[in-house]
Amino acid sequence: MALPLLNYKPRSQNSRVEGFEVPGDDEPMIYSAEAMLSSSALDDLIEAAYRQVFFHAFKSDREPFLESQLRNGQITVRDFIRGLFLSETYRNSFYEKNSNYRFVEQTIQRALGRDPYNQQEKIAWSIVIGTKGLEGFIDELLDTEEYIENFGYDVVPYQRRRVLMGRQEGERPVNIKSPRYDEYYRSILGFPQVVWQSEVKRFVPQERQPSAGNPALYMDMARSIGSRAATPPRVSTANINIGSSVPYRSVSFEVNGPAAS
Repeated sequence: MALPLLNYKPRSQNSRVEGFEVPGDDEPMIYSAEAMLSSSALDDLIEAAYRQVFFHAFKSDREPFLESQLRNGQITVRDFIRGLFLSETYRNSFYEKNSNYRFVEQTIQRALGRDPYNQQEKIAWSIVIGTKGLEGFIDELLDTEEYIENFGYDVVPYQRRRVLMGRQEGERPVNIKSPRYDEYYRSILGFPQVVWQSEVKRFVPQERQPSAGNPALYMDMARSIGSRAATPPRVSTANINIGSSVPYRSVSFEVNGPAAS
């Protein structure tokens, strides 16, 4: 017997607050199949769906059968998104590399375009995975009123309210704040790794560069000189002549007058 979805309290997120938004370059582009007039526009929609679910799809990750059905009008965009979530690539990359809580978080971010409200929502959807499996979880998530109201059957999901009014920076993209692998698997794989591209390259204007004779030019040379002090030679006690090393002073006594020299 499958358990019903547990109740959880939605909290006030940016995606739930309606407001006036000024269009800009940072605003996400909406891809919809309602007004597809050319094959190139449909290609852009398919690429946007791959970026939303996989972030990047290699040639081996693509689903040519689903793409063919979408191009011929046999399935909707929602069905195409469902097929990507149930694909072997998504299963191997996300489901098998994370716990149920982590998998629920990543799938909600990609399917509903927002972060999970709280831990109760993760627990509720994790129970659905445990009772109905991966396919049942994806079906229920895409059948929710929230998904139908925001994306319907023809719109590719996107991160909602990416641009925040009154803030210089909006919310971070999903792929940055939620890496593919969990902390446990990142530690096994040795992530994060420091590579040469991550080094910060500092630009110094020409007027601030040191001229000839400036002591700053000799800083690197001074740092390269070893500051290790010279170690004293090791001397064995067997080679020390105690008699010749200890100073000796004669002591004379006065006997009926001054001592003889």
